[in-house]
Amino acid sequence: MLHNLLQSLDAIHPFPRAEAHCDIPCKIYDPSTALIAALSVVRLMDIMKEKSEGGDMTSLATRNSVARCVMRKEEEAEKVKHEVRIIWGDYFKAPQFEAFPDASNVVHKIMLLGGACKQGVNRADGEALVDAVNRFAEMFWATKGIKTTKKTCPYPPSLEVVYPVL
Repeated sequence: MLHNLLQSLDAIHPFPRAEAHCDIPCKIYDPSTALIAALSVVRLMDIMKEKSEGGDMTSLATRNSVARCVMRKEEEAEKVKHEVRIIWGDYFKAPQFEAFPDASNVVHKIMLLGGACKQGVNRADGEALVDAVNRFAEMFWATKGIKTTKKTCPYPPSLEVVYPVL
């Protein structure tokens, strides 16, 4: 009954959409989502280059593929920025900033590179984004007392990624 009442009220005057992660300290933070998104940005840039160099750009199918890659690249770059902002804003406190005084500069660099990747298709920007997120991941895991290792990811774009040693 209460559910029906709320639905009726929402139909008349929609409730604002609520999203959060993580204003309640759930302690579930992991930079791996940002790393995968950064790798996706580079891979999407590679696919767009492959399509534009090897395909008929007048073909509707090729233009569709490139347009879809552009859309996903922008979404993934924004995901990088979102995930890093959450960890930086909600998890990093005085002890983390004391251990890593350059944390805010690294985050700012990620924000700028994420924006550059949304705006363009320069693979070097994408690689720099992965490198910056790797640095952020190293700092994050160090604050947890967890060692990290760098390994080449087992899929394209085959870049080095920071993994926690568990």
